[in-house]
Amino acid sequence: MVDEDKLLPIANVGRLMKQVLPPSAKISKEAKQTMQECATEFISFVTAEASDKCHKENRKTVNGDDICWAFSALGFDEYAEAIIRYLHKYREAERQKANQNKPANAQDKDEESNRSGQPSSQQIDSNTAPIEFS
Repeated sequence: MVDEDKLLPIANVGRLMKQVLPPSAKISKEAKQTMQECATEFISFVTAEASDKCHKENRKTVNGDDICWAFSALGFDEYAEAIIRYLHKYREAERQKANQNKPANAQDKDEESNRSGQPSSQQIDSNTAPIEFS
C-alpha cells in the first residue's frame, strides 16, 4: 500500500470515476479508496521505470518521452501511443502559445535560427517538459 500522503486526491479520483459511469450510478467510499490506491500505484510503477532509465543515463530529470518509453517497456504499448500523441499536441500548443506571446523581433530571431538549423531556446524548452525528482 502507498503512504496516505502520497495518494492521489480522492475527490479527483471520484470525479474521474463518475465521468465514465451513468449519472444514476453510486460509488461507495471503499470503491473510491480502492481505485485511489490502484491509480497511485500504477503511476508510481510507470514513473519508477522512467526514473530508473534516467538514473542509468546519469540524468536527474524525467521528461514526457521517458514516461512514454516506460509505458512501452512495461508492455503498455497502447497507452504509450496515446501518450505520445497527447505529448506531441501539448508541445505544439505550448509552442504556439509561446510564439503568440513573443514580441515580433523575437519571433524573427527564432525564425532565423530555425533556418540556420539551430534550435531556438523555446524549441529546446518545449521539447523536454521536465519533471524534477531527487
